[in-house]
Amino acid sequence: MTFKIDATDDNARACTIETAHSKIVTPVFMPVGTSATVKALDTFDMREHLDTKIILANTYHLYLRPGEKVVEELGKLHGFTGYDRSFLTDSGGFQAFSLSDISVADDNGILFRSHIDGSKHYFTPSKVLDIQYSLGSDIMMILDDLVALPATKERLKLSVARTTKWAKESIAYHRFKQSTGTGIDQNIFAIIQGGVDKEFRKISAQSLCELDFDGFAIGGLSVGEENSLMYETVEYTTPFMPVEKPRYLMGVGTPEDLVENIERGVDMFDCVMPTRNARNGTLFTTFGKVNIKAARYKTDQNPIDPACSCYTCRRYSRAYLCHLYRAKELTYFRLASMHNLHYYLTLMSQAREAIMKGEYSLFKKEFYSKRV
Repeated sequence: MTFKIDATDDNARACTIETAHSKIVTPVFMPVGTSATVKALDTFDMREHLDTKIILANTYHLYLRPGEKVVEELGKLHGFTGYDRSFLTDSGGFQAFSLSDISVADDNGILFRSHIDGSKHYFTPSKVLDIQYSLGSDIMMILDDLVALPATKERLKLSVARTTKWAKESIAYHRFKQSTGTGIDQNIFAIIQGGVDKEFRKISAQSLCELDFDGFAIGGLSVGEENSLMYETVEYTTPFMPVEKPRYLMGVGTPEDLVENIERGVDMFDCVMPTRNARNGTLFTTFGKVNIKAARYKTDQNPIDPACSCYTCRRYSRAYLCHLYRAKELTYFRLASMHNLHYYLTLMSQAREAIMKGEYSLFKKEFYSKRV
């Protein structure tokens, strides 16, 4: 992987990341394809309609179904899905923590029960990397010890210590595997923890960022804390992260969250929000949210967003989308998801353009001024 900073505007950055499968310009939003598919969309939609350069898949879900060895035998993620651009895979630690009836972390890993059949499994730092080697993702996230917020100082201290221990094990294991010819084109990111506690964020960032990872993520946010605390934590943490490597804020978030955290120096984002909200009838626009199931849209012939050039807005009206949603037609999920992702991707493109021009503060001001 290569990484280059193309421009900065105060703390905001426009960068280029090049993996074995694609060139990714930042700021970038990565659509979430948990089970090797972005819900309601196919590879053609992702490539031709949305022109995505990277999507996220999940280690936990693919390990349980269909199994990483099945994916490997069928051409790894790129061959299995037909999507020949970049994949980032999460470690699966969050899902092991959040989806299991039993999830117990110890100093060596996480014991959890499958949400599919109740079977027990154990993730260790090397185990999740072995799964990701089989998946063939371009960027692999390491196992970290996630903490639900609010948390005690004792639990945060333990989380940071475990995350650091697992990071050291992960980087040593990955470099060893690379020396044997495994995972040569795959990159590895560490995840900074510490909740919203500045002391622990500093300890975690300093401990991890001295290690030879290809990039660094901020994890454990957008889990119920107030937005102001999230922004404050990101603003405090990013200065401890290497300037010359990508910065990824995991699981965030709303359009406002993206705009705010780009300003604080973040390069990469992912979130289920655009596709999940689309399926539930909420569409994002330049002027705010549209609740497409509302009766007011039953005869509205305008596009979802007159300023949008997506496939959906160029062809269909709010009235048609309202009808599809109310009739529970499956076509609605595709058209709405495509629109919401297009909105997020366009927002990132506009942010990048503003950074390149040194006009990010003006872009942010205009972004908020349009919202009602």
